Amino acid sequence: MQNRNTYTSTMKRVITTIALILATTLSVEAQEVKNIIYLIGDGMGLTSVSMMQLENNYEPTIFDKAANIALQKTYSLDNRVTDSAASGTALASGHKTNNTMLGQLPDGTNVESLTELAAANGKATGIVVTTYLQHATPGAFYAHVPSRHHYTTISEQLLASDIDIAIGGGMAYFEKRYGSREEATKAIAESGFTLHESLDGDLCGERVLALLADKEIENRTGYLAKATTMAINHLSECEDGFVLMVEGSLIDGMGHGNNAEGQQGEMRDFMEAIEVAVAYAEEHPDTLVVVTADHETGGLAIISGNADFNLSEQGVAYTWSTTGHSGVMTPIYLYGTSAELINGIMENADLGNRLKELIQ
Repeated sequence: MQNRNTYTSTMKRVITTIALILATTLSVEAQEVKNIIYLIGDGMGLTSVSMMQLENNYEPTIFDKAANIALQKTYSLDNRVTDSAASGTALASGHKTNNTMLGQLPDGTNVESLTELAAANGKATGIVVTTYLQHATPGAFYAHVPSRHHYTTISEQLLASDIDIAIGGGMAYFEKRYGSREEATKAIAESGFTLHESLDGDLCGERVLALLADKEIENRTGYLAKATTMAINHLSECEDGFVLMVEGSLIDGMGHGNNAEGQQGEMRDFMEAIEVAVAYAEEHPDTLVVVTADHETGGLAIISGNADFNLSEQGVAYTWSTTGHSGVMTPIYLYGTSAELINGIMENADLGNRLKELIQ
């Protein structure tokens, strides 16, 4: 009798546990993702993140606070080592393509980006970068060209896009396309954008184009967090939700230059922007924050400063193996609503597709 009662009690606990698991799964699946804040560290590898943990004396960084973590493979269709155009296209659209191609398949077919899908569903969309807005990663979210270097065409496509707010550099390419700053300013106004040349004051206008430099933003300390905050404030006025892409663009440049100290500075600015996004998600539980990279740049390694491991501290050195890109997987950090639904090792295009599924 005792054995039967024990068996019955055990079975009840098993059934209850299964029911709780199913209920939790259904609850997670039923969560609505109203907003996505997609932060891309251009050239940020796992070693870049490790460097910042070390520089922070292993006190928790924003990366350590992720609710879920995954990995993505970055290769393009025609190269085991991707460029930013192909990887940006995969992350934005869910389609792999050839290096240098932007928003297009190798046969010239245009592919829909996450921001274009969101706009079609009535959501507001935005882009914030530390480089020029016509660069490869931001361009992947609105442009469709066979080469990332078609900057004047990309400039036209930005003005013709459904982007509601764009903050970064790039006035030089508008001037090149339209012949002068005066004509560029006129074309921007005719497109429906309100042009701003600084982040001082409010970013007024239904659609905002903040062009803060001819190309890269020069004074970047604190810039990315401020621009991210202003973009979120603008986009959150849309009752149907929003998608915002934020790029720490010049992490990549510091990798190309094998400049560890410079990359630390770019990483700090990027991490501040992540903090802004996560704070918003904590207050708005219908928001998913995704942090990843398009590829790793520089082949950064962290090595011991001394081969004698009997020493209590050998010191470390940051070393580089290339001035180009590498083919290693890059991390994905997830925070907020539905963070549990993106798992494992995936293609970069799989991440792009998953986000498009969640925002519909």
